[in-house]
Amino acid sequence: MKRALFILSVLCASVVQAQAAAKPNILFIAIDDLNDWIGCLGGHPQARTPNMDRLAASGVLFTNAHCPAPACNPSRTAIFTGQSPHRSGLYANNQSMREILPKAELLPKTFSRAGYWAGGSGKMLHYFIDARSWDEYFPKKETENPFPRTLYPKKRPVSIPREPWQYVETDWAALDATDEEYGGDVLVADWVGKQLAKKHDQPFFLACGIYRPHEPWFVPKKYFEPFPLESIQLPPGYKVDDLDDLPPEGKRRGPNRYFAHIQKHKQWKPAVQGYLASIYFADTMLGRVLDALEKGPNAGNTIVVLWSDHGWHLGEKEHWQKFTAWRVCTRVPLMVRVPKGVPGLPAGTKPGISGRPVSLLSLAPTLTQLVGLPAQKNYHGPSLVPLLENPKAPWSHVALTHLHEPGSFGLSAERYRYLRYVGGDEELYDTQTDPYEWRNLAADPAHAKTLKQLRARAPKQFAPAAQPSLAAMPSLKWIPLKAGAKAPASKPAGGSFEVLFINRTAQSVQLYWMTREGGRKHYATIEPGKTRRQQTRPGAVWQIAEATAAAKPLGFFRVDDRAAKAIVPK
Repeated sequence: MKRALFILSVLCASVVQAQAAAKPNILFIAIDDLNDWIGCLGGHPQARTPNMDRLAASGVLFTNAHCPAPACNPSRTAIFTGQSPHRSGLYANNQSMREILPKAELLPKTFSRAGYWAGGSGKMLHYFIDARSWDEYFPKKETENPFPRTLYPKKRPVSIPREPWQYVETDWAALDATDEEYGGDVLVADWVGKQLAKKHDQPFFLACGIYRPHEPWFVPKKYFEPFPLESIQLPPGYKVDDLDDLPPEGKRRGPNRYFAHIQKHKQWKPAVQGYLASIYFADTMLGRVLDALEKGPNAGNTIVVLWSDHGWHLGEKEHWQKFTAWRVCTRVPLMVRVPKGVPGLPAGTKPGISGRPVSLLSLAPTLTQLVGLPAQKNYHGPSLVPLLENPKAPWSHVALTHLHEPGSFGLSAERYRYLRYVGGDEELYDTQTDPYEWRNLAADPAHAKTLKQLRARAPKQFAPAAQPSLAAMPSLKWIPLKAGAKAPASKPAGGSFEVLFINRTAQSVQLYWMTREGGRKHYATIEPGKTRRQQTRPGAVWQIAEATAAAKPLGFFRVDDRAAKAIVPK
């Protein structure tokens, strides 16, 4: 009897292993902050992306793909959980995924439970790894730091002066270094390549996070050389009077301090050069990964998916960076290649192009269907399998991109794009005749019917934005003052947000705002152990003083570019 049970268990194990071996592998590639400046999407005439182009030519290229949100954290969270921001409540970078979605299962864990080995390297989530979701990671998953060593200049900034409100990584330069000396994405690509070069006992879900062209645009100088500064072409989507026909909310979101700052210091062309060089570098790293796959034992049984978390402005709409609902920011590269014999698509993909409006929110249901896993009830997007089978198949869906406040979004249909802001302002664009969205048609009576139809396809309910906990908020640096010293003057700029001042001392303290002239204005007394919520702006300086008649200064905080906590130490 025991012998029979042993033989039965061996046979069962063999069946399980055979089933696992039959499952296709998945290579899941993310390229950070990449807009449509790649050859096959035609976003910029000088872009050099031979490896992205060859991948696109071998599978299905989606030319009307959009991100779930124009920011890293909500976009990547939606991709890895399959849950839309307007239903999860995670809309912004300052929210913590695990605070808001403590029980959410991420894609690698879903595949790991199904018998896959789940491994990854580089940035896949928003500056953390989520160790519990992976079997193996490089760097080690326990560190929760997805970045390997990367060479940066010793003295920074290199190219543009840094203002108090400015993101510290807004900078660019060619580095006198080899790829190996540079590290970063080179190490990520090499680690992923090693996994692809060997046989595995289990099917794999392998994630590759290429960080460039995310700022700072520091890459080895050989990637700058194909783009001489004197021949750099400015973004083709830029138009001088592009904001004239926008509603008030659109005009408010257009011009930002970064673009004006870059123009003031004559850095527009050098910045475009840095972005193009960083894209070329990222494409070269992709080439290493694809070469390793093609030369290794897994080439015939691996699904390949490449995506970017959101696009990027380089002056279009007078804007720099991301965080908008315009097409330059929401439209992203998406390409999928499926080999033959896959359970959910036995014929695999044939090279093709789809112009249907799709969202990266669809990646989770697509991959689970392709490998034959049961449909997940908590996935909010439609599977792309019908379009992988036939890129021109009927498609009744739109793609939604949610801004950081609930109720503000961009809606992408086959031909038109509809933008709505929470206050009611609207924009409408015909991307077939106006790909750069230069002509807002929302007030044109000739397009009233189209506007009405798109309104009807928008969500009716939006989950409230979950507030980040104190623990999840970044901390402002406490700068103590010596006797007789005073805090510097404020240099406020930009929109307001909230800073939480926390008194950790055993005595009451006074909160003062330092004026532009260097004086100080009293705002509050903060009792021991208490918190003061204060609206402020980037570049503002807040002084903490004793709660006595002399009001002796103790130290100060300089406000950065986002909401934060300011802890007065014991």
